[in-house]
Amino acid sequence: MTELGKTLIVCGGLILLVGVLLTLGGKIPWLGRLPGDIFIQRPHFSFYFPLATSLVISVLLSLLFFLLRR
Repeated sequence: MTELGKTLIVCGGLILLVGVLLTLGGKIPWLGRLPGDIFIQRPHFSFYFPLATSLVISVLLSLLFFLLRR
């Protein structure tokens, strides 16, 4: 039962962290505007794909999960 409690605490902490990041995401100036993010704007059409931002977030989450697993 102890392992279940620890797992729930970690999951709750991760949900809290994601919530804080989503709330403050608009206030982080570099988030979504990194070199490598694709932005195409034409008349009546705009396309945005945050490629570099996605890679940075993926690396940070992978590092976090690696550290939590140890």
